[in-house]
Amino acid sequence: MLRMPHPSWKLASATRPRMRDRVALRWRLGGLLFAVLVIVALPYIVTRSGARDALEANARVTHSSEVKSLTYRIAYVTRDGEAAMYRLLGGDDNPQVQLRANRAGKDIPGLLAQLRDMTRDSADQQARIGALGSTVTGRLALTDQAMLRFQHGDIRGAGDALRDSGTLFKMDDLIEGIVQSEDAILLARRNEAKQASFNSSLALSITAAAQILLLAIVVIVSERQISRRLRAEAREGQAVQRSQLIVQAVREPIALLDAKLGTLLVNAAFGELYGLPPTQRKSLALTEIGEGAWRDSALLQRLNDVLLLDRELWDYELIQRTVDGVDRHVVINARRLQQDGGGDPVLLLTVSDVTARALVEQQVKELNRQLEGKVAQVSDVNRELEAFSYSVSHDLRAPLRHIAGFASKLDQHLGEQADEKTRHYIEVISDAARRMALLIEDLLVFSRLGRGALRLQPVDMQSLVEEARVLAESEVHGRRIQWSMAPLPIVIGDENMLRTVWQNLLGNAVKYTGKCEVARIHVDMHRSGNGDYEFVVSDNGAGFDMQYAGKLFGVFQRLHRASEFPGNGIGLANVRRIVLRHGGKVWADAQSGQGARFHFTLPASDLADAFAQERQ
Repeated sequence: MLRMPHPSWKLASATRPRMRDRVALRWRLGGLLFAVLVIVALPYIVTRSGARDALEANARVTHSSEVKSLTYRIAYVTRDGEAAMYRLLGGDDNPQVQLRANRAGKDIPGLLAQLRDMTRDSADQQARIGALGSTVTGRLALTDQAMLRFQHGDIRGAGDALRDSGTLFKMDDLIEGIVQSEDAILLARRNEAKQASFNSSLALSITAAAQILLLAIVVIVSERQISRRLRAEAREGQAVQRSQLIVQAVREPIALLDAKLGTLLVNAAFGELYGLPPTQRKSLALTEIGEGAWRDSALLQRLNDVLLLDRELWDYELIQRTVDGVDRHVVINARRLQQDGGGDPVLLLTVSDVTARALVEQQVKELNRQLEGKVAQVSDVNRELEAFSYSVSHDLRAPLRHIAGFASKLDQHLGEQADEKTRHYIEVISDAARRMALLIEDLLVFSRLGRGALRLQPVDMQSLVEEARVLAESEVHGRRIQWSMAPLPIVIGDENMLRTVWQNLLGNAVKYTGKCEVARIHVDMHRSGNGDYEFVVSDNGAGFDMQYAGKLFGVFQRLHRASEFPGNGIGLANVRRIVLRHGGKVWADAQSGQGARFHFTLPASDLADAFAQERQ
């Protein structure tokens, strides 16, 4: 027996096609409006883009002129300061000349910073400006040195410093290179503007063709969009369902709140953290959750601001006491979400339990505080030791001079009446006083190396090594010494201190090869992995046992008897202190009877590399 279709079924069957027709009609109308909009908008956009490109081209021309003007300004201010300095040396005491001499040091850093900022889009210009900055800084440093010497009455030294600034730091080629590069950039930008104008014309032609094509495409695409939208709606429903499953499975507490901060949805992790049964996870005020965990007035105000002002709340830290009675450190994030169907916005709230991290951070802070205290104690002890060393060395000099002086007077007083034993005693006293004087002098040097300020300047290591070699050879006449010197760079450091380093290292190499028939001493340099300079002094002398290497750079520490090799054991301590103050490190390796190798490093710098390239 056949059944008649129910009237309601017929109504539903007739309604569904009409609904689809209305949806299709909307899409066609929307596509047509879009086509009309494109037809009108595209020519306007292309025309406006062409006008904007023209304005940008003019702005680039102006920018290039400003860059060249600023470059010439830097050169002018630098030379004007040097010219004013020459006038001061010539006896011109006009206050305006004094101001001009000091103006370069005040204006140049700002001008260089402005020039770098204006050329950030050109890596080549940045490199040239960096070189120009190093050169100008060098000239300013020598000008300041000339001013200082002038103020101390050293007119000749001031003039030498000014002449050195022009000889060592030549900037004309750098200025010309920046200007020529800017001219090349300007020419390229003009060509780009011409190309952009051509492209605009071409785009207008293409736009006209595209408009016709677009009208044909709209009709075809609109039909396809209807079917795609239906499939998308089906997929969207499935995605929403999967999203809800994912939200419930996530272990981070998540809640969705309405405009009154009432719960719309909470996941399982949120309910477990704040003790919400599954049947009571909706339509609850936030302040009623967790037995007061959400009653912080500042937090509630921030959440309301998120809803009302569309702000976002990031990493708001709070201590909450949850239902398990534990004070937990939590981080709260919130953002406003607008519902697709309109209506009031909702608030997405996430909670992260960072209690373990907070405890670790607290422990780290406490350890840092203890470490800072230890560092301060060590610094105080070091300062006290240096002050003690300096004071003791000075206080010992006076009685030592008395001992040496009265021993000499006693020798003169006894004259021919002194027997051999008496003269021996007086000689022992005098020798001991001389050794003590040398120890005190070395101790004073060691103390000064720790207290004096570094006078940084370009230092030619090749010259220092040659000077130290000549000094070391002059103290050992008649010995056969073979020297091997690798090319050495220019570094930035204190010249006197680095001279002390080379004199100690080469002096030790000569001293500890004293028992060799032919002494072989080699000085080498290479760049380490991080770009620093590593210098090596090696010899074929007595060497030492590596198990005592830790004592090698200590004060008054010796690995050989004084009867074998003279010395007081403070030279390598001075080397270590100087190298450390320059930001480097020092170490040694050796074998007994097979020579030793002493290494030390110094940081490289752009200024030092520039000097090295100029010398090459």
